[in-house]
Amino acid sequence: MARKACDGAGLLEAFRAAVANLEAHVDEINELNVYPVPDGDTGSNMFATVKAALDEADGVSQVTAERIAGAISFGALMGARGNSGVITSQIFRGMAEALGGKTRFNGLDLANALQQGAKTAYGAVAKPVEGTILTVIREASEAAVATAEKSNDIEIVLTATLEAAERSVAKTPSLLPILREAGVVDSGGQGLFRLFQGALHHLMGLAPVKLPSAAGRGAATTGSTLAARIDEGFGYETMFLVQAHPGKPLDVDAIRDHLESVGESVLVAGDARALKVHVHNERPDQVIGYGLGLGSISKISVENLDNQARDVQEAKATEFTGVAAGEGHSTNGASDEAPMKPGPAIVAVVAGDGLAKVFEEFGVDQILNGGQSNNPSTGELLRVARLARAREVLLLPNNPNVRLAAEQAAKVCDDKRLVVVPTRNAAEGIAALFALDPTLDAAANAGPMTEASRAIQSVQVTEAVRNATIGGKKVKQGQTIALDPDDGLVAVNGDRNKAVLAAVAAFEPGYELITLYYGADATLAEAEAMSKRIHDVVPAADVEVVHGGQPHYRYLISAE
Repeated sequence: MARKACDGAGLLEAFRAAVANLEAHVDEINELNVYPVPDGDTGSNMFATVKAALDEADGVSQVTAERIAGAISFGALMGARGNSGVITSQIFRGMAEALGGKTRFNGLDLANALQQGAKTAYGAVAKPVEGTILTVIREASEAAVATAEKSNDIEIVLTATLEAAERSVAKTPSLLPILREAGVVDSGGQGLFRLFQGALHHLMGLAPVKLPSAAGRGAATTGSTLAARIDEGFGYETMFLVQAHPGKPLDVDAIRDHLESVGESVLVAGDARALKVHVHNERPDQVIGYGLGLGSISKISVENLDNQARDVQEAKATEFTGVAAGEGHSTNGASDEAPMKPGPAIVAVVAGDGLAKVFEEFGVDQILNGGQSNNPSTGELLRVARLARAREVLLLPNNPNVRLAAEQAAKVCDDKRLVVVPTRNAAEGIAALFALDPTLDAAANAGPMTEASRAIQSVQVTEAVRNATIGGKKVKQGQTIALDPDDGLVAVNGDRNKAVLAAVAAFEPGYELITLYYGADATLAEAEAMSKRIHDVVPAADVEVVHGGQPHYRYLISAE
């Protein structure tokens, strides 16, 4: 029998099955790295993103197609991790916009939503690249439209979508030579295919993959937020999701103004259809009552921070970042009672306790423990930026896979100006800090800091986890490889010393200082010995050894 329409409950269950199917294939997707490095995380990032979306959708009280799609969109945006997660969240955003006002949707509606999702995703990327998840969603949506115009059956439309996605993923190596050389398909596109596959299997009545319990899964990706909340001030913290009544859109500015008049540490994020509210005050009952007057509220959370402050602050003193992985760490002792800084504050994403110490010494206001294989979400970046005691914030992602999430955080940051300086590793972040002029505003600093970050040369050194061919160079599992943020693979050798020296030899001449940040897998003695070898090769340059402690990469080397 034809399945002509789907309601909100059906959308939620199909999405739940999609998330479960993606989770079952996380390892498969993580292994689809172009570079054979030990930190593939596309699958993990996409799963964390859609799991956050599912958690948000599970809290919706009015289960219409519009409400569920809106909650998926909002949850995915706040939980988006890595470039793949951000692009996925933009697909959901476009789909939610297309399903606005609908309690149910048919095959044509689904096709239109997918097409709008593709358009929105392309619009979120400054320079779209074909052969990626963008190609897959575009070609899958085109197939959905062509099929829906012939048959309005949702199952038939989704089947065509899945088949087109599979074909599109299979041909991504023909569009991107780097994929073809590496012998892999696009990982983000494969993740999207697995989402479509899970949803279709649900519609067909196939048994879904069961999600593991939250106790066994959540700790690695969510972390405790209590310490960050305490940094914002004591009293009661009230949070909830409010969804507008039909025909009564939410006035975001008016809601924010009212909450700021009755409390502090106010965050209102979302749009006229649905908002996430966060506020500190002494009367959570008044805040909740106000929310009930706005629309339907769900996912209500009230914390008495005074009762929990001392225990958490003691725990913070024993941790490197002061909070669980992914949360912010204040480096300047600021509290809500502290005055605003006159210039822009700095927030940096940093992996490794040694590198974090370097950024602290530069006076960085907030540090997020994160990086490759541990990308902070849009929501985490937004929350920690709000902890900085300044009206403007410069955010250093220090990783190309964090940049899109940072840019999304900048777009939705509503209580201060957030400007992203697109640093690609910690060495570039440190170079950017040298160019900071505290007398200028964030916008005026962003250009010079970006230029300073690109003025240095840098490579990251690790070991290959599989055989591959990159840029015409054959790589064997276990060999040492050096990766340049601009040129990709610049050196490979079975002998670590030879690989490092070849990478240094590839630097353009003219530099005077080489800094060797040694990671968690290296020792000080080994790093010192390596620095002497480098100095023997380039005696005109000083070589400085710094403890970085970064995971996955034995060395981060910069030349300036």
